[in-house]
Amino acid sequence: MNAMRFNPRWITLMLFVVPALAAGGCGNGDGAADSRSVAPLAIIVSGDTGGWITPCGCASNQSGGLARRATYLATAADTHSIVYLDVGGAAAGVSDYHRQKFEAILRGEIAMGLSAHNLGKAELAFGVASLRDTQSRLDVPFISASVVDEKGMLHFDDLKSIEVNGRRLAVIGVVSRSLVPEGVRVLEPKQAVLAAMSRHADRIKGASVIVLAYLPEGELAELAGALPEVDAVIGGPTGQAMSPRRVGPVTLAAATNKGKFLIRLESPAPGKPWAGDAVEVGPALADNEKQLDNVKDFLSRLARTDYAAADTGIVAALPVGSPADYRIAGSAACADCHHLDQNVWHSSKHSHATDTLRDKGFAVDSFCQSCHTTGFALPGGFDRLSTGKAFFGVGCENCHGPSAAHVRDPNQRTPWRAADQCLRCHDHENSPAFDFAVYWQRVRHGKTPAATGRNS
Repeated sequence: MNAMRFNPRWITLMLFVVPALAAGGCGNGDGAADSRSVAPLAIIVSGDTGGWITPCGCASNQSGGLARRATYLATAADTHSIVYLDVGGAAAGVSDYHRQKFEAILRGEIAMGLSAHNLGKAELAFGVASLRDTQSRLDVPFISASVVDEKGMLHFDDLKSIEVNGRRLAVIGVVSRSLVPEGVRVLEPKQAVLAAMSRHADRIKGASVIVLAYLPEGELAELAGALPEVDAVIGGPTGQAMSPRRVGPVTLAAATNKGKFLIRLESPAPGKPWAGDAVEVGPALADNEKQLDNVKDFLSRLARTDYAAADTGIVAALPVGSPADYRIAGSAACADCHHLDQNVWHSSKHSHATDTLRDKGFAVDSFCQSCHTTGFALPGGFDRLSTGKAFFGVGCENCHGPSAAHVRDPNQRTPWRAADQCLRCHDHENSPAFDFAVYWQRVRHGKTPAATGRNS
């Protein structure tokens, strides 16, 4: 075997290669990467979740839900350094049931790496003291430069500083005066932003200033035009998501509508404009297992509590002009006189509507019970899962109205025109393909061929 001949060029090559490896071209001991391998920064913003912790499942093409949101964030993190923010509007009410769901949403957001959650209308409806308690127990990064006490002192952090890969962000949260509940004192949004920037001049120097603004669309655009000092204004509630656009030097966008859309912004370099798009959290996104566990934990909490319908804050409104003594009798009370109609009902999906919830694990959720039981929250109707078996399913009175008076006296007509009631539950959200003429054939009864022989 021939010996390797000495070549002085090898010495020259090693003088370059060894220092390069030592400098971390392939990673060094503390995990720091060479500037060429630093992931670009993306800001992802959710908003107006409105209690939509998960799509209810009544339609196959529903968007939104924390489990899909988490999947999108995790996928984005494969190629980018992510800063996740929420513009506010997470809850759908202030009852204890809605508080449980609100806190489950917050737990889910925290598990996704939430950096800041602005206080919007839904949050402030709980009251400052309640929010401070929630913040303390769950360690939620609430921010608001708007909410002050009678002396003008802030109740929450007004600005959140974030540094990622050498890029600095200063995130400020505000809310519209037109959306806050009575008794909550807030500053005018522009005033609140400028005051926060003045208080933290040292923290915003060299940083991109991002404003989370829970304002209606007109106020949102006006705020963006009035604040050339900031880099981006991201809002809600605007009814529909707004893709990023420029208002002078400011990037304006909105994430809204039950958390079905996220706003994604990127900036190629410090000082360059932020740009991006609105991303639908659609059914093509897989469910994140950790978030599914969070939903299961929420459902377990509901099961342990077994809320009464009246405890949920979900109001079942009778049509205008309905007598005050209208009461639910229950579908069984209709059987003696309407047995053929009952046969049609028993063979329909309506009669098994509560079973459908059980199969999906959501029978404990009052939001779902309201459309899958008979007479939810109405006098004499479904009250709670543990005692409501007689009112399981979508029964006769969901369509025909509370019928205790009719049961007592058949000459007293049932109060509602059945066809008028369908859209209370078969709305665009839960039943986008609903067509009365088509759906009626599945439950057709009464003076129809399906009920030939019915006693008149």
